[in-house]
Amino acid sequence: MTATQAPPRAVGPAERDSFASTLRAEWTKFRTVRGWVIGMIVAAILTVLVGLFAAGGVNIGCGSAGAPARSGKACLPYIPHGPGGEVVTDSFNFAHQPLTGNGSITVRMTSFRGEHANINGRPAQAGNGPNMAPGLMPWSKAGIIIKQNLHQGSAYAAIMVTGSNGVRMQDNYTGDTAGLPGNVSAASPRWLRLTRSGNTITGYDSADGTHWTEVGAVRLAGLPATVQMGMFATSPNYFVTSPSFGGASSQGGPSQATGVFDHITVSGNPAGGTWSDTPVGGGGPLGQTGPAGPAGLHGASGPAGFTHADGTYTLTGSGDIAPVVPGPGSSLPTATIEQSLAGAFIGLIAIVVVAAMFFTAEYRRGLIRTTLTAAPRRGQVLAAKSLVAGGAAFVTGLVAATVAVGVGVPLETSKGQVVLPVPALTEIRVVVGTAALLAVAAVFAVALGAVLRRSAAAITLAVVTVVLPFLLTALHVFPPGVGAWLMRLTPAAGLAIEQSIPNYPQVTNVIEPARGAYPLPPFAGFAVLCAWAAAALALAFILLRRRDA
Repeated sequence: MTATQAPPRAVGPAERDSFASTLRAEWTKFRTVRGWVIGMIVAAILTVLVGLFAAGGVNIGCGSAGAPARSGKACLPYIPHGPGGEVVTDSFNFAHQPLTGNGSITVRMTSFRGEHANINGRPAQAGNGPNMAPGLMPWSKAGIIIKQNLHQGSAYAAIMVTGSNGVRMQDNYTGDTAGLPGNVSAASPRWLRLTRSGNTITGYDSADGTHWTEVGAVRLAGLPATVQMGMFATSPNYFVTSPSFGGASSQGGPSQATGVFDHITVSGNPAGGTWSDTPVGGGGPLGQTGPAGPAGLHGASGPAGFTHADGTYTLTGSGDIAPVVPGPGSSLPTATIEQSLAGAFIGLIAIVVVAAMFFTAEYRRGLIRTTLTAAPRRGQVLAAKSLVAGGAAFVTGLVAATVAVGVGVPLETSKGQVVLPVPALTEIRVVVGTAALLAVAAVFAVALGAVLRRSAAAITLAVVTVVLPFLLTALHVFPPGVGAWLMRLTPAAGLAIEQSIPNYPQVTNVIEPARGAYPLPPFAGFAVLCAWAAAALALAFILLRRRDA
């Protein structure tokens, strides 16, 4: 890029000290240097084109013998959505009975066990066969639930025992509250209780059935007079991710969990008092299948799914009740809106180059003395250059991100990917946050240019601190723990502002920046980048005042 600047215009002593005049002069410099303007245009084009390539890089195809091949959305199964609009997994074995009006259910759990696929390249089978290994998933679940109806995605509240996260109360797929810690056994049982009062469901737990603690209370809007109430069991897929240089491979298979219940007490107005067993969404024992329609109901359960004798009930189930998140554990070909913004990472490099040269070019060509003579307040010069570079980067990023998401998301959908929906404010945050990310990175590069005075050194340091940590983590050069800390502590943490799907605590997430999952929440990661930019600006201001031009 060339950096031939227009000569500064003559200004009077009063105007010379004006920040507005300094800002105007720096903007004139920026827009009259063709290389810098072209650099911003290139950054926008790369952001859009690379993003669209990533969005359209997957095409889902399906078909069967004797039937025409299908592709895209035609291959997708029924996709349940929760009350908040999230794509959810709602698959579990449910021993239930109707409850009309207010009431409650109390149970004691004395055992919770499970099994999962033994990853050896062979298909999994139920019943502790040679291809199954004993063990519970961390988020295997069994307990009691009150659910709006038997349709997948309908409102619910549940209190449960989990594989390794103690007692939890969960509601509507995203709510999660911790209760008693520890595992369940005959010597250390867990008592669970749910009560309904109108639209409010309250969960309690107890270690002895006498001393009860309220875990949480939730309001399920629009709950009908008659709901389904009972015991459930489910267990998410088992998978193992093996990181390797340049990527990661995941192997997985099904799992199932079995809960044992006794001392069951139901109050209120249950109809008939008998238990029906329904594998909602096919969530019965492994190998149990049946026709699945929009309601998510399968055929009658197998004999091992729900048994009872002498007041003891045993329930086995497979699946999950949780929001769907991107990653190897997802049962759907998921995509996120930020997948269309993959090109912003490339655009960021171009913007960093332009921003660093915006300051270093004046040292290289000896024009810095002229600039500081025209604007003796050096802090104003630094602030003006930062505002101009940051403002140009923000506008570039905002236009590019808007186009990339506006075109990329429909493209992802047409290819058969399930784009996980987010609220409008989240989508705005991702788009505007991408522009802000590029703007702060530009300010950081300007400050480094002022500190180092050499284009190569400033650009290299900016790329090493902002870009390289992401690449090293995405390519699994370091162990996952090291990569996670790099994405917490370096300026690359700012990329988290693009994450649209939260790291839900009740879902096993893989911290995978390449998939849009970061160790820090979006604004916390962005704050780390801002802190680095502020520190670099402070150092640049000190050195500008102390050093000769």
